[in-house]
Amino acid sequence: MCAARRTATADELGRDRDALDLVAFNLMRVVQSCADIASHLIADEGWPAAASLGAAFERLREEHVISAPVCEALTRAVGLHNVVAHGYAGVRPEMIHAAATAGLADLEGFSKEVATRTENRG
Repeated sequence: MCAARRTATADELGRDRDALDLVAFNLMRVVQSCADIASHLIADEGWPAAASLGAAFERLREEHVISAPVCEALTRAVGLHNVVAHGYAGVRPEMIHAAATAGLADLEGFSKEVATRTENRG
């Protein structure tokens, strides 16, 4: 995810508008991809459709596909997705930097937990 453009600090990221835009856009894309995966899994399992992106992660938690911490993290990530996608009040470099550093573990957790579920489907 444009790791070469990710900077050491939020201040550095804020000073490099191109890097900020690239990292923010790619974070938005990965959150959307997670939501798409959640929606496909919900449909494949025949569970009730989720009314929103965040609700899709809640449904996966309810069905024991993902853990509560991963659900909470991805639900918060939907807020970031919306800020980037719709340009709400501008994108804050500190929010993007945090998501591109510490938030990557949440995305990896989602991937692992969903993979475990799909591998165990018989």
